[in-house]
Amino acid sequence: VQLQASGGGLVQAGGSLKLSCEVSRRFDGWGWYRQTARMERELVASITGGRPHYLDSVKGRFSISRDRAKNMLYLEMNNLRPEDTAVYYCNGDPASADWSNWGQGTQVTVSS
Repeated sequence: VQLQASGGGLVQAGGSLKLSCEVSRRFDGWGWYRQTARMERELVASITGGRPHYLDSVKGRFSISRDRAKNMLYLEMNNLRPEDTAVYYCNGDPASADWSNWGQGTQVTVSS
């Protein structure tokens, strides 16, 4: 399974980024996760059955979407905060993720 996340970068607080993920297979549900050196990987957003779910700290700022036909997953991130700094990964949602395969992820760095 190929999980190729892209779109990360360095932005100032309050800025925006849109992450993309190309997936070589379909999952029942999809998710975006993030991890830092100090924090275990956490689920940021997921979409299952067309219904999105978000980590409380990103509600109202992040939006997850998918293009099933293209096997693409997206995460639009607005009003970014320094605490959003992390490596972001895509995978299935927690019920369907391929836990042994995370791909390279994409680094998001938010400066204050």
